[in-house]
Amino acid sequence: MSVISALLIVLATAAAMEFVAWSSHKYVMHGFGWGWHRDHHEPHDKILEKNDLYALVGAAMSISMFALGSPLVMGEGAWAPATWIGLGILVYGVIYTLIHDGLVHQRYFKWVPKRGYAKRLVQAHKLHHATIGKEGGVSFGFVVARDPAALKRELRAQRQAGVAVLREAVED
Repeated sequence: MSVISALLIVLATAAAMEFVAWSSHKYVMHGFGWGWHRDHHEPHDKILEKNDLYALVGAAMSISMFALGSPLVMGEGAWAPATWIGLGILVYGVIYTLIHDGLVHQRYFKWVPKRGYAKRLVQAHKLHHATIGKEGGVSFGFVVARDPAALKRELRAQRQAGVAVLREAVED
């Protein structure tokens, strides 16, 4: 496999992981997986959250792909592209950790962006946390952030429709 092919697979996988993250966040974490995700939406002073278990799921996906691509593990049945898919998942995991846990929730460093796309990411995710409970909500992705004004309008419409209960700061 050429270096360019491998690089394209890594980049395509990392990009596709935003959709995987969005759909698993919306339909798993805010669905049947709410038991692990709930503490992420509630105030606490713990270093770790049950929600952090989802990082292990992502790690297992990446490790599985590395194993499928490894001749040491799979022998003649190794599928080379799987190694690069595993690396793409890993790259997305690092980006997610830096943006979501680091920038947005400030678990690793303290920096509040004043402008640009970093500010938009923080605003969009804060609006995701504006709902109480698992129902309703906006901005389920982690790297792609829609316009905060549009997200606020969507949250207000959800509240009026009885779909979401909003925290007081968004009610205004």
